[in-house]
Formats: sequence, structure tokens, C-alpha cells
Amino acid sequence: MHNFTPEDLIQYLYNETSPQQTAQIKAALKTDWSLREKFEVVSSAKERLEVIKMGPRQQTIDNILNYAEKAVSELTA
Repeated sequence: MHNFTPEDLIQYLYNETSPQQTAQIKAALKTDWSLREKFEVVSSAKERLEVIKMGPRQQTIDNILNYAEKAVSELTA
């Protein structure tokens, strides 16, 4: 039996696993209730993240722009 990491489950969820690993995870999910619970947690987190509208705060954007402006002025000076 293979011990799948949360990273493995996330890759599986986003269809980023190899065909062999996909088959192994599918088989394990059918028989391992603990792994199924972990997968449900990862899956529900993905769904919640898709609902949230996130963006950087304006202060963060301003800090990046100020830093870039300072860097450009130092290069051209």
C-alpha cells in the first residue's frame, strides 16, 4: 500500500498525476477510508477557494509599484 501525501491528492484533484499514479490513487480511494477523508478535505478546500474572490490589497500594489519605481530610478541614475 502506498502512502499518498496531501500534495499527491492535490495533484490528483487537478489532474496533474501520471496515468499510473492516477490509477493507484483511484484504487486506494476505493479501499482506504482514511485517504478518502483526506481527499474530501482537500476537495472541499478547493471548492471553497474557487468561491472566494481574492485580490491583493491596494497597499500591497502600491508598495510593489513604489519599489519598482525606485529600482528603475536607481538604474537610470
